Amino acid sequence: MITRWTDWNRLFGWPDYRSSVASMENFRRQMNRLFEDWDQPTTWEGLTGWPHTNLYDAGDDLVVTAEVPGLTNRDIEVSVHQNLLSISGERRTDVPEGYTVHRRERTPFKFARSFSLPYKVEPEKATAEVKDGILTIKLSKSPESKPRQITVQAK
Repeated sequence: MITRWTDWNRLFGWPDYRSSVASMENFRRQMNRLFEDWDQPTTWEGLTGWPHTNLYDAGDDLVVTAEVPGLTNRDIEVSVHQNLLSISGERRTDVPEGYTVHRRERTPFKFARSFSLPYKVEPEKATAEVKDGILTIKLSKSPESKPRQITVQAK
């Protein structure tokens, strides 16, 4: 008795040879695409939601903290206009003169974020400092934004 290969596949539940090869080819294409995309430079231009920030009320001040790892005070700009706070910055990866780049994984990027402040602030009293990758901005509330204590009189 002569049995065709396709009959064996049906008898033992083996997959068709052609579909197995097609599956392996599809897997190979996906792996190639993964590794091709892996080394592509990442563009951080227009990055939204970065740096991650917190804004909280500290009584007389509004305090903003932002994660800016690897950036220094020369890389960051902070401005306040009316009740809009803007944070922007840039990381450069300049190669020192006389050196050759063999591998570059830290890519240069720019970022910008703006926040509407919940209170009026006094921009001339604002301070900003960066330490250990955390940018801390303190904004003094304007006098009309501060809560006022009203004394209750008895009659």
